[in-house]
Amino acid sequence: MAQGTLEVTDLAIYALYIGIFVSPVEQLINFTEQFQKGYAGFRRFMEVLRVRPDIEDAPDARDLDEIEREQRSDTVGQATGEIRYDGVRSSYDGEHDVLQGRTLHVPAGSTVALVGPSGGGKTTTCSLLPRFYDVSAGSLSIDGIDVRRVRVDSLRRSIGIVQQDVYLFDGTIRENIAYGRPDASDDEVVRAAVLANIHDFICDLEDGYETYVGERGARLSGGQKQRIAIARIFLKDPRILILDEATSALDNESERKVQKSLEDLSRGRTTLVIAHRLSTIRGADAIAVVENGRVVEFGTHGHLLESGGTYARYYRMQFGE
Repeated sequence: MAQGTLEVTDLAIYALYIGIFVSPVEQLINFTEQFQKGYAGFRRFMEVLRVRPDIEDAPDARDLDEIEREQRSDTVGQATGEIRYDGVRSSYDGEHDVLQGRTLHVPAGSTVALVGPSGGGKTTTCSLLPRFYDVSAGSLSIDGIDVRRVRVDSLRRSIGIVQQDVYLFDGTIRENIAYGRPDASDDEVVRAAVLANIHDFICDLEDGYETYVGERGARLSGGQKQRIAIARIFLKDPRILILDEATSALDNESERKVQKSLEDLSRGRTTLVIAHRLSTIRGADAIAVVENGRVVEFGTHGHLLESGGTYARYYRMQFGE
């Protein structure tokens, strides 16, 4: 321009063309980067989908209810949910047994608590029931039916689990309660919440059952999340219940409320309870003390205290002489 070889209008046009040209080039570069990341993520996602689960249905596996109807067609009004561990062994690495010949009988409709030191096999015992893992040896049966003869989806429909760490999805309270039974009606969801002693709290919220709970239930307290998990189980209505340290992370006030809901939930169901707080299992029909993969003591609260064994020692450690 100083030498008169470029007009001002040409410079303006040049600048406009550069702007028009660079913008789509930047978009193309950004798209290429996003496409490469997306493609890599999609390949990994497909790899996960192609993984075959370790626990698979046997070729002749059948529905649990169907088998029981055939076996008990001549029996009327008999309680269901009897659990038997017969010489069960279990290993995570194929070499070291976590359970070493565990034998345990849980009558239908009763509550049996598992107590003992960490690493004794309490959680493994309960994880074998819904076939999160399979037994290495021995047999595990429900109402006389080996769990390996039953379809996994049918088996897990019959079992409800309340764990210490409750997982809530980033949705509404209604959606989280109905997670176990997506086809449940609104009335059924409300009834489950009433049974879990959380209906009044939900009604006090501005949006009621349509209140969003946040990722992992971040907007709720620990006790409220536990009672939503309990409402899930009431809605699912399984015959067998597993309570895995369901109140250990709660304060005393929340524990009392949740414990009342758990007692209502356990009524009439076969229940396995894992507990370190012995105050929560005094009312169990039987208590099994497990150590080193074996049941070393079995009996009622009073019987185990009188025997002066491991359970009595644990009781003295928590409550004094």
